[in-house]
Amino acid sequence: KFTDLPGTLQHFSVPVHELTAKNFEKGFGFDGSGIRGFQEINESDMLVIPDPSTATIDKTFEVPTLTMLCNIMDPTTRTMYSRDPRHIAQKAEAYLKSTGVAEISYWGPELEFFVFDSVNFDQTANLGYYQVDSDEGIWNSGRNTDNHSEFNLGYKPRHKEGYFPTPPVDTLQDLRSEAVLRMADFGIIIEAHHHEVATGGQCEIDMRYDSLTKMADNVAMYKYVVKNVARENGKVATFMPKPVYADNGSGMHVHQSIWKGSKPLFAGNKYAGLSDMALHYIGGVLKHARAICAFSNSTINSYKRLVPGYEAPIVLAHSARNRSAAIRIPMYSQSPKAKRIETRFPDPSGNCYLIFAALFMAGMDGIKNKIKPTPELEKDIYTLSEKELSKYPNVPASLAESLEALKKDHKFLLEGNVFTEELIQGYIDYKMDEEVTPWRTRPNPYEFVLYYGV
Repeated sequence: KFTDLPGTLQHFSVPVHELTAKNFEKGFGFDGSGIRGFQEINESDMLVIPDPSTATIDKTFEVPTLTMLCNIMDPTTRTMYSRDPRHIAQKAEAYLKSTGVAEISYWGPELEFFVFDSVNFDQTANLGYYQVDSDEGIWNSGRNTDNHSEFNLGYKPRHKEGYFPTPPVDTLQDLRSEAVLRMADFGIIIEAHHHEVATGGQCEIDMRYDSLTKMADNVAMYKYVVKNVARENGKVATFMPKPVYADNGSGMHVHQSIWKGSKPLFAGNKYAGLSDMALHYIGGVLKHARAICAFSNSTINSYKRLVPGYEAPIVLAHSARNRSAAIRIPMYSQSPKAKRIETRFPDPSGNCYLIFAALFMAGMDGIKNKIKPTPELEKDIYTLSEKELSKYPNVPASLAESLEALKKDHKFLLEGNVFTEELIQGYIDYKMDEEVTPWRTRPNPYEFVLYYGV
């Protein structure tokens, strides 16, 4: 298994007799031109190099199957492929050690997702629609059933009232527990799971923190497990940030810290118990946040979530406890080992190898250049005056805007050759050509509501 550039997991299989010791050095060949964001057909020969540390039996299949995550290699140069997202994460970790600032960074993303009973969508020259449905959806509270083997049993969580209900309102407890048990097979340690705020089957499963590449590996397998466990239960899971109108979208709050040996470097005596280093790290993330959004909020749909009136933060500020700020400093514990920052604007639709690496490189740029963050934001942003809000920039309003920000601001990503100019331009070109431009040329169903009678 490996991910394409946008972040979707890919795989192919070989009989067990084809796996020998040499494959861990020489790899297996495949056609890279068929993978989104990889090389064109004239340079399509690629190699996957299995990582034995990720080996486990994948219980998604009836036939016993060993699975491993892989890195991508160029067979001509025998070097790791510059557009391999996993390799970028590994380079970010190597860069941290090379600086001497710290030895390891820890990451703890909180992924939210929806589990629906059905989904239908289509787009043709004369038609465009989508429909998602969930027995939990408040829109089904008045449903009449003609089939007497099915009854409307009520207990639908209302909009924004789905946080932590017990059964019978929460119908997905067992499904989430099944997913947790399956994740354990992949070495993923889970701390908690629960229903989330939105109606219609929104959920969250929380992983224990881990190092950068390992956590990105965990996210890839987490999404894989959730989707397959949902399907096995006759349902469908999505990590799309905003599949339901008028309710909370799905975010991915990312906790992060850096350590040197057993010493947590983010703990100190400054604001919210942080060190100067942590504040500079925050300063770097906030300074480069609009460019980071090209990776951390990587879909057109991402910006349906990043709008005023919901929990998703749009103001680039930091705060202790305030969930309307882009970066929060959790205050649950006074232990220095628990001191971390939580970046709240990302969502789970993108490639976490790239997301974590971009956040990390921005933070390191802040440490290197002692970047001070914007003033801390203690008030609810929706109570602030225009003058108070003018102190803070906002996240981009669209994917096109975030890609333009990345085009203008990416020098910080090139430090240590972690990202490359070729990868960044290739990523921007792919997103513009395959997502932004095709979307711009298509009418949206709501446009008919607004304009058909003009």
